[in-house]
Amino acid sequence: MRRRLSRCGWVVLLVASLTAGIVCAQSAAGQNDSSPPITTAPTAKDYVASPTVVKLKIMITNPNGHPVGNASVYVRYPKPDSFLHHGDLQELDLKTNLDGSVKVPPVPQGKVEIQVIAKGWHTYGEWYDVEKDDQTVKIQLQEPPHWY
Repeated sequence: MRRRLSRCGWVVLLVASLTAGIVCAQSAAGQNDSSPPITTAPTAKDYVASPTVVKLKIMITNPNGHPVGNASVYVRYPKPDSFLHHGDLQELDLKTNLDGSVKVPPVPQGKVEIQVIAKGWHTYGEWYDVEKDDQTVKIQLQEPPHWY
């Protein structure tokens, strides 16, 4: 008795036969051949130099110069491997100490966005160009607008 294969059965049979053919071709080519191993084509990631990392310290104060503690600080910078994807950003979420400071883990040298959100203060956000190591960024928060 002859059996008919459904579409799914044909696909499975086709994939299995193609896979077996590729495996046989690879093993036959690699056993008696003294050619170098096959490598993948280089990508843009291979050509990007490793970024220089810098340490950063952020000081948050109010208009009177007093420190703002427990403020949320968001530090965003381009991902090191996002050469062609300009929208890919790495983000660090940090909190300030009681003295209004926060030490940021090493970040790549270049453009860095710093955003500060603190209860009772106007939200702050700005891009900075971080070029030197152990740089301190001082940010003074403003009072929020009054709504009547």
